[in-house]
Amino acid sequence: MLVENSVAKDDSETSSVDQGYVVGKHVYGNLYGVRREILADKDLLEKTMLDAAMASGARIIDMKSWVVQGPKGGVSVIVLVQESHLALHTWVEYGYATVDIYTCGEHTDPRKGLRVVFEVLKPKKHAVHYVIRDSRREEIVASEV
Repeated sequence: MLVENSVAKDDSETSSVDQGYVVGKHVYGNLYGVRREILADKDLLEKTMLDAAMASGARIIDMKSWVVQGPKGGVSVIVLVQESHLALHTWVEYGYATVDIYTCGEHTDPRKGLRVVFEVLKPKKHAVHYVIRDSRREEIVASEV
């Protein structure tokens, strides 16, 4: 099930960039039990990710894709959008894919793009995470580099 967190909306006519802050919305997940022929179809995956970018409300700048041969091979698709990026990586032999959609701006909703990916890949199981990445929030994150 998709995580449906509410996103704070700014009702003013001015964008967050104009107001001096950034609001990023980031949805990412693991897709399990995807048919191998879908995971290996570079053309289908490219179209899916372009459709996902448009559904998210993002403005496409460029797209690149690669086929990785051999064990643990698959397809990677990266879509650069004015608002950030979308990425899809597949591992054909495992029936597995990861997807990452990160957009900035009140006009975007990466969850809509994720729904497009789910409609095409039809995973049997999935794990999805949704995070607001807002420059106005002061959060302390402990990590080791």
